[in-house]
Amino acid sequence: MQKKQHTNFPRIAVVGSTNMDMVVNAERIPVPGETILAHHFFMNPGGKGANQAVTVARLGGATLFISKVGNDVFGRQSSQLFHEEGIDTRFMLSDDILPSGVALITVDQKGENSIVVSQGANNALLPEDFTGAILKELEKCTMVLMQFEIPMETILHVARYAASKNIKVVINPAPVQTIPPQLLKYTHILTPNETEAELLTGIKVKNLDTAKKAAKAILEMGASVVIVTLGAQGALVCEQGKMTLVPTEAVQAVDTTAAGDVFNGALVVGLSNGMQLPEATRFACRAAAISVTREGAQSSIPYYNEVIAHFVGKE
Repeated sequence: MQKKQHTNFPRIAVVGSTNMDMVVNAERIPVPGETILAHHFFMNPGGKGANQAVTVARLGGATLFISKVGNDVFGRQSSQLFHEEGIDTRFMLSDDILPSGVALITVDQKGENSIVVSQGANNALLPEDFTGAILKELEKCTMVLMQFEIPMETILHVARYAASKNIKVVINPAPVQTIPPQLLKYTHILTPNETEAELLTGIKVKNLDTAKKAAKAILEMGASVVIVTLGAQGALVCEQGKMTLVPTEAVQAVDTTAAGDVFNGALVVGLSNGMQLPEATRFACRAAAISVTREGAQSSIPYYNEVIAHFVGKE
């Protein structure tokens, strides 16, 4: 395994899910009631929280990962792999009742995917798990990144605490669900993709103009900064009444499974390293572009020197 580039980035906390991904590659995604034959099957550690934590670590960030797994082979394997990535796994909690989360993923020949997640122990990561020791570690972080594969009450609890300590909160609202208004009050950046922006606002995002309308609607809901990720188009950055499209590089997509997670992990790394928001978004777009050219979730995540090689000279 390629060693990550160590930098002097501030400490970043990722709070979220850990899954084992079971992936099949097929010509296309089946319709309801249909059985098709797959070309290939493999298992790969995943989960949005885990993917984002690995991204932060591979891009050089000092990463604190808070998650919950089952007391089973998948949970033990995941914890060991995160440790090997250089992630602080002291607060990878274990549940003796629920199994580790799993994701069933179908990837078609165009690299698009369909995913069903069984949350398992991820559903048992609750506010009462955040004891004094964990909160003390959180206070050493400059940013906390979360997603929606753990209970909303936990996300709200952590966001409220982080904001009270002037720790910037980044929320990736995936998989999308209703967002409590008070969560937006504690959130520094919200990062929906096109589908999530549509489900949050009711505005169908089919081009840049509709993306801007959806972003404006999310800002009116109470968000401070919104970044709508637009796949091959890049990302729409919305802050202080200004909207900027940050383009991405054209690549041949093989598997888009972890693209959003790589984007979010790279974004917080860029911001914590002192980049301004548009620059950090460009950095994140390039990291995500690299990831879609590779199969799998964590196996697709690039390292710091790879992204910098793409980044330098492409302003």
